[in-house]
Amino acid sequence: MSQSNAARDGAIRLAARLEPRVNHLARVIVKRQRAEIPGFDLLPEEMRDVEIAATARHAIRGFLRHVRGLPDIDIGVFRERAAERAEEGLPLVQLLRGYHLGAEVVLDTLSELARPGEQAALQSLTRIQLRALQAVVENVTEAYLTGLADQQGAVRELARALLRGERPAEVAARHGLSLESGYLVLSLRTPEPQTPLAARRLLRRALARLAPLAEGRVLSLPEDYGGCVLLPSRIALDAVAEQLSSRRPPAPVVGAATADSPEGVPAAAERARRIAAVADTPGLHRLRDVLLEYHVAAATDSAPELGALLEPLAGQPGLTATVAAFLDCDFDRRRTAQALDVHPNTVDNRLSRVTELTGIDPRTARGVQLLGAALTLHRVAPPGPPPAGSARPGHPATPSDDDCRRPASP
Repeated sequence: MSQSNAARDGAIRLAARLEPRVNHLARVIVKRQRAEIPGFDLLPEEMRDVEIAATARHAIRGFLRHVRGLPDIDIGVFRERAAERAEEGLPLVQLLRGYHLGAEVVLDTLSELARPGEQAALQSLTRIQLRALQAVVENVTEAYLTGLADQQGAVRELARALLRGERPAEVAARHGLSLESGYLVLSLRTPEPQTPLAARRLLRRALARLAPLAEGRVLSLPEDYGGCVLLPSRIALDAVAEQLSSRRPPAPVVGAATADSPEGVPAAAERARRIAAVADTPGLHRLRDVLLEYHVAAATDSAPELGALLEPLAGQPGLTATVAAFLDCDFDRRRTAQALDVHPNTVDNRLSRVTELTGIDPRTARGVQLLGAALTLHRVAPPGPPPAGSARPGHPATPSDDDCRRPASP
């Protein structure tokens, strides 16, 4: 008998000692998975003790058939289980860890059963097991990612149907998804105009924070500069605000509105988008937080004339920024100067220049109302390059030579 045939026969004899132990090994695998894989013990008992044990037996018998040179058993079972785990939300790393634990249990048992002089047979079986494990992992990963993509596509389709009011109940039924009785609708945008890629990263970070809060029941739809997120309406706004707060920039600007039913989502989404558009600071904003700005921005017939109040300032560096900072600092010239990193006299000189150019004094009640409303419209205007020499609201511009430190009244 040739050496290769002898090694093969030895491997078959050693593997055959596993045959009476298949059911026991399946129970050991389930026990170790429960002890060593985080979250495994939270799976339904029937899944752990019946379905996963059956999959383990299927894998061990497939290994034994392969050793004897018989046709491999259907690997479709593993693909089907992987797609189911993706649908149930089990992380892929935990799923794959389960298969590696199973292979480890089999190899440990073979080592215990090996007799003196069977080292070559054990090495041969180890190589066979590793090759089989590789094939299973490749198929399981592919099936899991395909199932995850299908699931994400279904969730995305449901989010789109809700936001557009396009028969969400039919979409949910077609994909086996459930609708909430009501939704908290969030519109997220980046604080500054950024690339769509940066905006999507911001949305992903927000979703990672919100998913545990919603126990995974979160829908989203990306947009060019942020996106919409749908949460069950029972979730408290304060909890959402806490999850979205971040010490590391950029934190999103978030508009929030509530829909009492799935049919109310489109209107709530539009309100949330408008809230996010007029809000000028990161964080979560409700309608009452930006009520004046929201109301002003919706007055379409007077908006062009109101917005035109700032046009005389376009060619004057620092003036628009100074007005914005002056209002943000509650008309405190010294705080405004600190925010702009200029002398308080420069603030006074700029405000006087604003009055000369626009005919509106930002230090009066009437001026505060008009210029504050104009700044709101300026902020929500479609993005585009600012006129030469102008500054974005709330951002200091480079001072010109006219910003001299002439004495000004205190």
